[in-house]
Amino acid sequence: MKENMFDVLMYLFEHYYMDEETELSPDRESLHTELMEAGFPASDINQAFEWLEDLAVQPHQVQAPQTDHALRIYSTAENERLDTESRGFLLFLEQMGILTPEARERVIDRAMALDTDDFDIDQLKWVVLMVLFNQPGAEAAYAWMEDLVFDSQPGGHLH
Repeated sequence: MKENMFDVLMYLFEHYYMDEETELSPDRESLHTELMEAGFPASDINQAFEWLEDLAVQPHQVQAPQTDHALRIYSTAENERLDTESRGFLLFLEQMGILTPEARERVIDRAMALDTDDFDIDQLKWVVLMVLFNQPGAEAAYAWMEDLVFDSQPGGHLH
């Protein structure tokens, strides 16, 4: 099975972030060992750790004032990564109040940072979930998004 960085992120998120009974205190070295034992390549593990570290860094504030009539123009690279369905989904989440403009930009940043060629809307939903999980004050949006992700997954979990 071809594992990639996104699979490592999914494993970590499902086993350490979403599981309320799991202690969230394992150090990086023990996590690295566990992931290696689970069959993930070291390069993907290291990339996943870097991705998560970048997620934890406070995002830059959006410079321009946001209005209800603002339109997000996607770069060529963003258009290649985020198909029409994904861009529409981000717009929907923003219009529903699930994502703020700042959170939307964080989601786009984290989607662009994934080292995968086959990015789709299901992966985007997980990126949104991870961004919301790491955003203080977004508990209601996270809960809504969590319901959406798990209602659309057969069996409830990917792994």
